[in-house]
Amino acid sequence: MKKHLQPADYLKKILTARVYDVAVESALEPAKALSRRLHNKILLKREDQQPVFSFKLRGAYNKMAQLSPEQLRQGVICASAGNHAQGVALSAHRLGTRAVIVMPVTTPQVKVDAVKALGGEVVLHGDSYSDAHGHAMELERAQGLTFVHPFDDPDVIAGQGTIGMELLRQHQGPLDAVFVAIGGGGLVAGVGSYIKALRPEIKVIGVQMDDSDAMMQSVAAHKRVTLPDVGLFSDGTAVKLVGSETFRLASQLVDEFISVDTDAVCAAIKDVFIDTRSIVEPAGAMAVAAIKQYVARHKTRGETYAAILCGANMNFDRLRFVAERAEVGEEREALLAVTIPEERGSFRRFCETIGTLPGGLRNVTEFNYRISDASVAHVFVGLTTHGKGESARIAANFTRQGFEALDLTHDELAKEHIRHMVGGHSTLAQDERLLRFIFPERPGALLKFLSHMRPGWNITLFHYRNQGADYGRILVGLQVPRSEEREFKAFLGTLGYPYVDETENPVYRLFLRT
Repeated sequence: MKKHLQPADYLKKILTARVYDVAVESALEPAKALSRRLHNKILLKREDQQPVFSFKLRGAYNKMAQLSPEQLRQGVICASAGNHAQGVALSAHRLGTRAVIVMPVTTPQVKVDAVKALGGEVVLHGDSYSDAHGHAMELERAQGLTFVHPFDDPDVIAGQGTIGMELLRQHQGPLDAVFVAIGGGGLVAGVGSYIKALRPEIKVIGVQMDDSDAMMQSVAAHKRVTLPDVGLFSDGTAVKLVGSETFRLASQLVDEFISVDTDAVCAAIKDVFIDTRSIVEPAGAMAVAAIKQYVARHKTRGETYAAILCGANMNFDRLRFVAERAEVGEEREALLAVTIPEERGSFRRFCETIGTLPGGLRNVTEFNYRISDASVAHVFVGLTTHGKGESARIAANFTRQGFEALDLTHDELAKEHIRHMVGGHSTLAQDERLLRFIFPERPGALLKFLSHMRPGWNITLFHYRNQGADYGRILVGLQVPRSEEREFKAFLGTLGYPYVDETENPVYRLFLRT
């Protein structure tokens, strides 16, 4: 029976780990803005600044540097969602050996390209790490390669443990907890082993995505649990089955587990950016998301927490999704479906109601409407909030003002799809004119637009979304009597906003015009 390594064994392996041939001692930086907001001192361990933008090269190199000359001549193989792959590829390049990298087909292209640039031979297989792992084991046997496990190996665990060693050396004052993202468990096993050996009073808190929580479920069940499926937003932690050794260590070392969702991680990516001007990947922001959740749950003040920013290999195209969901994740935006009477002046009265909501001025972040019923109008609207938990109160206030409102802030269908699908053909939009406006993005601009319109001009379509720029874009459908053409042109001139008449645009004719 295989003998388990003891805490003293791991401490020795971490202290003697060979990582600094390729890795750097990453900075431990205060997150000043986040610390002020949370009333606790937040420290960021910047593993996103490693040569491959992830901590993974520590464990990979420590493992490979201890292989025999014969093993290095044959070459190595690994399975990885990306960051471990880059670590193995860089280590292989440094050690002069061949590296075959099996990656899930869902791996972001930025990681695939990075591995190829480092000389790794990429094989794409399966939808998750577990799928890629199975294929890698087949190739290992067929080609006589040495498998470099991304997490379930004592040498890999020891390499990752050097992060804990650096952290305690860099910060020798009070430290209440260290928050560590968990996929397969190598990082938390290594960091936890070192911290608990030297500073057992410091809490080690493991963080998992709520749709990829294999370690949490395994520890709760006292045995390893295989997930039938995993979420892919945080591809770096998308593991169906944790390692046997990492499970054993996490069960002993982790004081508490926290699960975070996609919106919370998006908000945390923004928090990290505000403090560092760096963009971390979802796995890299999980620890920060958990700190915010921990502080909100325990109402702590004046404590010191460290978050390991474990990676920054983010696909640029994913930033659109992150920016969209960050406001909802922080609950800085409320999404509502509001029903108003389909009559002249309703839009203006609705906007005036927004201006009188409790809590002060709120910006409209989104406004989607398409005429569809002769008696009522359904508007999809986004509003800025001043804190968490406000969306339900805002909806209730609209209802009290006579506008039936439904809170959609936590509705996945609304956030993912419906907000982009308000529209279509309408038999009530006869003689509609379609205009596209650009206007300065400042409070009151939307109300100015509506207040300058004549009450007899019916709005049949309205689309606006705040994109974070200094100008906004509005698409408006209007029914203006032909007899009031002169007044309409005067309105456009008085408004002073650049516009384009899109009434004859073929896209409009195909998808919106009756």
